[in-house]
Amino acid sequence: MKRTILGIAVSLLFLWLAFRGLHLATVLAALRTANYWVLIPALACYFAGVAWRAVRWSALLRPVERLSWVRLFPVVAIGYMANNVLPLRTGEVVRAYTLAQRSQVRTSAALASIALERLLDGLTMLGFLLVASLFIALTGTLWRLALVAFVIFLPALALLALLSRDDVRERVLPRLLDWLPARIQTRVLQLAHTVAQGLRSLQDGPTLAVASATSLAAWLCEAGMYGIIARGFGLPLSIPLVLLTTAIANLATLLPSSPGYVGPFEAGVTLVLTGVAAIARERALSYALVLHVALYVPITLLGLVFWWRESLSWRVIRASTTERVTS
Repeated sequence: MKRTILGIAVSLLFLWLAFRGLHLATVLAALRTANYWVLIPALACYFAGVAWRAVRWSALLRPVERLSWVRLFPVVAIGYMANNVLPLRTGEVVRAYTLAQRSQVRTSAALASIALERLLDGLTMLGFLLVASLFIALTGTLWRLALVAFVIFLPALALLALLSRDDVRERVLPRLLDWLPARIQTRVLQLAHTVAQGLRSLQDGPTLAVASATSLAAWLCEAGMYGIIARGFGLPLSIPLVLLTTAIANLATLLPSSPGYVGPFEAGVTLVLTGVAAIARERALSYALVLHVALYVPITLLGLVFWWRESLSWRVIRASTTERVTS
């Protein structure tokens, strides 16, 4: 509950900072004069990116169970929907539980594969940022954000790589747990073994290469969406600037916030456009608002359709997740 309140407070703070001192009439004028026909190709790019994410998840899960990306696409959409409407990134748990209902993959193994996905996403965003920095002079704030992301993602990837190794896990983990009662040690070691199943792709070079390539494809599709919608607002965004905006907007969502990342997302977009591209705050914010709606509404509606089709219940998911994660 405290984390939920904190997230809402952070969102409100960033929204206040985003709107502070703005001429709302100028924002509304920019929204009225935008070309919304660009949303059609933009959403096509976005959903192509979602499909690539399903392909990536299929590759990461291959050591556990072979599942086609077509079968995983609805589960990915449900997870995105849940992240947009539920607090604390609950969509990751919902996605893992939904997969466990539809396959033989345990919830804990699915969560491990999703954690690996998030790390690949973060590293891809860092890659976008570094590529953009070759063509654009970044501000000190943007470099600091990149440094924070670097410190978060690379050590986390190293930790998951260690957990995926049977020899390290079997030698080190029992020593670390030696002070616990035998029954708890057994449960923790069983959970670690199940989690390691979801990380086996880290030990398989070809699988990891496919996952990395599909991460890049997915994010290039989403970056294409950013660039296409920018054209609807008449914003002259170069390819490096589109990559930079995509990276910073998504890295900003690492901050605790309300469901749907309201506030930090807008702050990330406007930070780049005003600080690097010298675009007026009103135009930058109007673009950020429409972009966020395009990222939020269609996938949420599609996820709700799949949720209804699967006859899922959040009450059942909340009651069953703890048991399945530890099983």
